[in-house]
Amino acid sequence: MSSLAGDLSKAMSGGGMSPFQEAIRQELEAAMKADLERILSTAPESELEHIKKDIAGFQSLFHRFLQEKGPSVDWGKIQRPPEDSIQPYEKIKAKGIPDNIASVLNKLVVVKLNGGLGTSMGCKGPKSLIGVRNENTFLDLTVKQIEHLNVTYNTQVPLVLMNSFNTDEDTKKILQKYSHSRVKIYTFNQSRYPRINKESLLPIAKDLSYSVENAETWYPPGHGDIYASFYNSGLLDTLLEDGKEYIFVSNIDNLGATVDLHILNHLMNPPNGKRCEFVMEVTDKTRADVKGGTLTQCDGKLRLVEIAQVPKAHVDEFKSVSKFKIFNTNNLWISLSAIKRLQEANAIDMEIIVNPKTLDGGLNVIQLETAVGAAIKSFENSLGINVPRSRFLPVKTTSDLLLVMSNLYSLNAGSLTMSEKREFPTVPLVKLGSSFTKVRIHSKPRLSSPA
Repeated sequence: MSSLAGDLSKAMSGGGMSPFQEAIRQELEAAMKADLERILSTAPESELEHIKKDIAGFQSLFHRFLQEKGPSVDWGKIQRPPEDSIQPYEKIKAKGIPDNIASVLNKLVVVKLNGGLGTSMGCKGPKSLIGVRNENTFLDLTVKQIEHLNVTYNTQVPLVLMNSFNTDEDTKKILQKYSHSRVKIYTFNQSRYPRINKESLLPIAKDLSYSVENAETWYPPGHGDIYASFYNSGLLDTLLEDGKEYIFVSNIDNLGATVDLHILNHLMNPPNGKRCEFVMEVTDKTRADVKGGTLTQCDGKLRLVEIAQVPKAHVDEFKSVSKFKIFNTNNLWISLSAIKRLQEANAIDMEIIVNPKTLDGGLNVIQLETAVGAAIKSFENSLGINVPRSRFLPVKTTSDLLLVMSNLYSLNAGSLTMSEKREFPTVPLVKLGSSFTKVRIHSKPRLSSPA
């Protein structure tokens, strides 16, 4: 089968498929279908319907992977976005906050992407359970922020966690400690997709068991999976029935991603009366951000372009701070009813990210993934908002962690604010040595109340 995969790869790069190459593609797809049916036959009856949806989603992604020529965009069609398609935050803030902001807040849901493990900092459990400040974890800070909103404005803003099969069990254990907080917390799981052998283009999983040996054979397929898994969980319909209209989505390790009342007001009370279905927060690039995805215009629609999609000849142009001045923070505001409409019409279009991995035993595999922001072109009346850098404060490494633990920031109601004594509003560059790349975390989640 490895020769078939190689032949197909050559066909894709050649720009078209001969009848022979089309036959190869069909053979690969048939072999994948047979393997997936074998794997599905090992599913417990209680989980069968849910797993069938995951497998169907994976098959659709694999079909597209075999059909499409590659990740590159047609650079000739890529243009700078029109001036009015990316609004300055100051202009939106200048409108102020109306007296009825509580009723607007009650239509919001906060969604945190919580599928990641703390492996980049040497931890085995969910990243959200790493202590960040005064023994508060990422999850503690998130709950405190939303609780502060609910208490201040007498509202019912819920928190939704998108977990993965890697983080679900430990996260659910820890949620017990928030049972008395004024935040209703929901969870749903990302899909579980099989890793693909790079040579044969077939799944390396033999069954659906959750055994330790089987753990490496499955993966959560990137945060673009939020649309399908949110819809399939039934939670999207539940929230719509509760009168919720928008979700604010962000990475749980971005400590700058707090609910912004000015952006929310702009969404719910737009100046031209026409609501946006999708808002992406962007911020100005620095030299440290040149690889970040940027908003462009293509075929009359806003489009997120990632560096992996840029033809090699244009990578320097993409990295140019003068041409593409902003990058995506992954703080997104999205209409719930629009997600439902597009999901039911199978009309959410996201580019496939092919993520190569080498497993512990040396086996080369690929993961087919998608990114949540890439769907912007599928929504109507999309908008970028150029926000202050303070709304992008990701903690990816122990160097980042040292910064947010330091007295550069003060903590108030779960939110971090940079000290006014800082002469420059930029974040200093910290690089810890190799001896300091790991943090210690409790092996079992503590169920005591946060400090």
